[in-house]
Amino acid sequence: MHPAPPPPRDDTRTLATVAHTAFFLLLGASLVRFLLRHPGEPRTPWILALSITLALLYVLGPALGAAPTARRLLWLGLVVTTWMVLVVLAPSFAWCAVPLFFTALRTLPPRAAIVLVALLTGFVVIAQLQLAKSFDPNLLLAPPAVAALATAVFVHMERQAQAQRTLIDDLIRTRRELAATERREGTLAERQRLSMEIHDTLAQNLSSQQMLLQAADRTWDTDPATARAHVRTATGIAAHGLAEARRLVHDLAPPELADGAGLTEALRSLDAGPDIEVRFHLEGTPAPLPDRVQSALLRIAQGAIANVREHSGARTAALTLSFLGDQVVLDVADDGHGFTEPRTDADGRGHGLPAMRARVRQLGGTLTIESTPGEGTVLSAAIPLEPAP
Repeated sequence: MHPAPPPPRDDTRTLATVAHTAFFLLLGASLVRFLLRHPGEPRTPWILALSITLALLYVLGPALGAAPTARRLLWLGLVVTTWMVLVVLAPSFAWCAVPLFFTALRTLPPRAAIVLVALLTGFVVIAQLQLAKSFDPNLLLAPPAVAALATAVFVHMERQAQAQRTLIDDLIRTRRELAATERREGTLAERQRLSMEIHDTLAQNLSSQQMLLQAADRTWDTDPATARAHVRTATGIAAHGLAEARRLVHDLAPPELADGAGLTEALRSLDAGPDIEVRFHLEGTPAPLPDRVQSALLRIAQGAIANVREHSGARTAALTLSFLGDQVVLDVADDGHGFTEPRTDADGRGHGLPAMRARVRQLGGTLTIESTPGEGTVLSAAIPLEPAP
């Protein structure tokens, strides 16, 4: 399943909440200060209108996301322009620039953000000098120092966060490559074991049967008793080979279905980790299923749950096994991010769904996937059943 963009980090979300709260507190305090110190002035309606406009524009910001899209850049330009007009009319609104620093640094590339921060800082300095009754060096030096410190801290935090994201991506890629290597080694070891098992049991048995049957054929007319003895011996070897073949098939079955455990119990025991709740539902009257159908459905469920855990960001997943008489249907639904198209790129991901389709196709069934970004995903595997005699 295609992974949706990761949600914002908790520390970034907390910083954004603090910045938004500070902006509205500073905006409200500046408006109250102006109304108390300049009652009844002709510019008061403009100050009120611009303050309300700035507040409404700022509220729209989180809905546009943090990426520097055209709409986001237009919104930032409107916010900054409205604030500048307010500062020209009432210099006390200059302190609202501090949260705007954070907004600019989050929205723009570093160089463009630094230029905008410098521009906002210049407006703050000019506004503070206008409010002061006499020249104060602190008003000239303090705003640039605060802006530089805030910018340096934010840039440093962003670089650390980027380094952490890169490190996490490298660890995930390394873990995926290691898992793929282990799977390949395990597959090769299993193939070698099976080849040795088949050679030492089935192949030897078939070779012995061939020799005995050829000997029986040669002596059938001249020595019927010996020929029948050869046939009986070949029959015993065939029975032994059949038992060995069944043992090999049993060994290849999923361990969750070993010792007589049914598909229902195996699906009910699936787990997606501590952060995802997996629920199981059974619909219809359960019917005996062939071993290969049980194995395929279990493997599909395991692959789907693995995709939910790794890519969806879901909180819950629902497994539904439905017996519909002529077919059995397995549905796996989650409440995650959803996706538009499954990924099959070169990073080693995107192979789960083709494997599921292959399993279902081998049994004459169908696999359907319905997903909408933000609304989760539903995977459904339907396998036809032979009518009961």
